[in-house]
Amino acid sequence: MNSILQKRVVETQIYLLIGIFALGLVLFARETSQAAAGALALCAQVLVPSLFPFFVVSSLCVQTGMAFLAGRAFEKPMRLLFGVPGACAPAFVLGLVGGYPVGAQAVVSLYKQGVCTKTEAERLLAFCNNCGPAFIFGAVGASMLGGSGAGALLYVPHILASAAVGVLFSLRARRGGSEGRPHAGIVCTPFSRAFTTAVTTSFSSVLNVCAFVIFFAVAIRLLHLLGVIPALANALNALVPALDPGLADQMLSGLLEVTSGVKGLLSLDTGMAVRLTAAAFLLGWAGLSVHCQVVALIGGSGLSPLPYMAGKALQGCLAALLTWLALSLFPAAAAVSGTSSAPIPFPADFPSLFWPAFASSVVCWLSFAALSLLFRLITRCKNRGFPV
Repeated sequence: MNSILQKRVVETQIYLLIGIFALGLVLFARETSQAAAGALALCAQVLVPSLFPFFVVSSLCVQTGMAFLAGRAFEKPMRLLFGVPGACAPAFVLGLVGGYPVGAQAVVSLYKQGVCTKTEAERLLAFCNNCGPAFIFGAVGASMLGGSGAGALLYVPHILASAAVGVLFSLRARRGGSEGRPHAGIVCTPFSRAFTTAVTTSFSSVLNVCAFVIFFAVAIRLLHLLGVIPALANALNALVPALDPGLADQMLSGLLEVTSGVKGLLSLDTGMAVRLTAAAFLLGWAGLSVHCQVVALIGGSGLSPLPYMAGKALQGCLAALLTWLALSLFPAAAAVSGTSSAPIPFPADFPSLFWPAFASSVVCWLSFAALSLLFRLITRCKNRGFPV
């Protein structure tokens, strides 16, 4: 009886929230429409051109069997570092260079193809879904701060924190014992069919991403207009008096949608080191909007989102810590990052975002290739009796 009553109370609260949201849309129609229009411009100018090609490449890598070829080269480093098959390397690299949620889509595709087990896929989700260099170098560095220096200060700790999460989750899994092996029967799709499928499904995935971005942009604007976020910020300031009021406000916004939070965060008057450290946390956490995108991609696969959420929270903390350490060791970097040429309008033109992503992709693949060659040399030396 109590459980039924509690269920009805929860349902009533949900209906009440929906009603308040709908009423807010009517009362603040102009403001929310402007928020939706701004989010739509962001999707058209940055998200669609930067995400769609990577979605297509991610799908093609899995369907055509490219992931299995890569697995031969990256088997040992992926097994040693992350405890997953080498064929999962494309998910990790695409997650580093493609941006949210390209890595998650690649992981789900690999799991459905039988490349990895359920527990391996859930662990991959925890560290393979990252902010891409196009956003960090282009949108954050060029558009918001006027230079790529701040982008480098944020991107390097971001990928190091991602790799650290993968290693930590792997150590925990190895202590837990055997995970079993993925099922057999993997089929490689002919390129003609794989390409058409990749284009259509990728476009659908991009539309889903844009839908969440627009919704959360409107929700954040409405929460500000209704006074919810300012009230929470004031409560947070009461608990932590040393916290800047504007910083608390933007951090709360960033917990919901990372683009809005980081953009507002970097426009504050507080110290650059504080803003960059807070931005590093938000980029690692990714925001509730991105988490909803990942949950939508998981769909009916049976994968649990809980390891993913834990991994993103840990990555945010590690990225903030690494950024703070970098700024402590090199304090001049914080000043230099904010003193370059005037920021270009946001969102930036796509060509200015493409080249950092392309260069980062090349560097990531070359780094993995070098690591793989090193493991091969060590193995050959051991097999021939040389001391290593």
